[in-house]
Amino acid sequence: GIFIIRREGMIPRRSTHIAKKMEPLVIARKAKGFLKKAGCNTSGDALDGLNGLVYWYLEQAAKRAKANGRKTVRAHDFCIM
Repeated sequence: GIFIIRREGMIPRRSTHIAKKMEPLVIARKAKGFLKKAGCNTSGDALDGLNGLVYWYLEQAAKRAKANGRKTVRAHDFCIM
């Protein structure tokens, strides 16, 4: 997908969440700890970008489940091609 950088983070262009501030879905402490173990620092906007990407994946998975006649999102719905 094509992403645009906004103050809220990295958000896909077609996202419905661009207009409003997104509620955090990522546990910041855990994500920062993971990156620290990988030998990386975390910038101030890194978690906003990750959160935007998580929202996008959730939106895509919901669309795929609905397109397949389901209301239940399954693991394979996150395999976006």
